[in-house]
Amino acid sequence: MKGEGIREVAGGVELAVRVIPRAAHAGLAGMREAAVLVRLGAAPVDGAANAELIAVLAAAFSVPRRQVSLIAGDRSRQKRVRVTGTAEIGMLGEVVRVLSIDSIEVVSDGQS
Repeated sequence: MKGEGIREVAGGVELAVRVIPRAAHAGLAGMREAAVLVRLGAAPVDGAANAELIAVLAAAFSVPRRQVSLIAGDRSRQKRVRVTGTAEIGMLGEVVRVLSIDSIEVVSDGQS
């Protein structure tokens, strides 16, 4: 996926996400190939999996669902998601905390 990983954007971050639909339990499952791995109970039918993805990420990052948006990969297991509403540094710290990873490689979009 082009532009993989975690990237700072104005007002938040963009995440590369890899989803596993029809999983037994929904939730974050770590990282896979520079993407956040998310297990979803919903099937990828009529947008159900995308709606659950937004709900899972909003809960994980403690933000309202309206602050999580799917920006690419509507019909793919590989997606790009934007989480907004907090300062970039605070959100990056939250990404590290939620994913329980030691460090992340961040690509800045160059806008400040």
